[in-house]
Amino acid sequence: MTKKKKDEQRSAMGERLNVLRAGVLGSNDGILTVVGVLFSVAVATSNRFTIFIAGLSDLLACAFSMASGEYASVSTQRDMEQVTVKEEQALLKKDREGELAAVRKYYMEKGVSEETAEDIAEDLLNKKPLETVVDVKHGLILNEYMNPWNAAFSSLISASLGGIFPLAAMTFSPVKWMWPITILAVCVSVSLTGYLSAKLGNGLVKVAIKRNLIVGIITMIIHYTLGLMI
Repeated sequence: MTKKKKDEQRSAMGERLNVLRAGVLGSNDGILTVVGVLFSVAVATSNRFTIFIAGLSDLLACAFSMASGEYASVSTQRDMEQVTVKEEQALLKKDREGELAAVRKYYMEKGVSEETAEDIAEDLLNKKPLETVVDVKHGLILNEYMNPWNAAFSSLISASLGGIFPLAAMTFSPVKWMWPITILAVCVSVSLTGYLSAKLGNGLVKVAIKRNLIVGIITMIIHYTLGLMI
């Protein structure tokens, strides 16, 4: 497989992981923010329509807030990457020896002998200098940048879907089962986002699930208490 093909695959994988990350975070925030409003309002009033409107309003606000935040974050990252490329382009003109030394050091750290690393660095800087230095020094693929719109839409949809679980549970479940069903929906939802976040980040699944469960339970307790104080 050629290096160009590998770079394309790496770029596509990075884009997918970024979208998935935004999706998981969006889902978790959607669940917790909506359940916070639902618990506070549901304790203060038994009017199901009022509870639904409050939860729906918060769901929409959370979804669009998450989407705009992701768009701004990824746009900033993309801008920084573009600035880095311009800086390396200038360095290649001003300090080619320094760039050559950086590439040589990179290959030597991988176990290549100094003489061979020198030959590799010289050859790469003659053939594709900018592509080489941005990859070696910054782990970037030239002209391949994250798409902020993908992250924004992923966050928008996932936050909406995450918030729907507690909203539907509290709005449409039988009155006498409203609280236990909503609590169960929240626990299952945050456990799922904990599982997915651990899988995406190669973390500990049990720890991530327990952490999310604790946060979810604390969120419910706090907002239930706030509702009693209203």
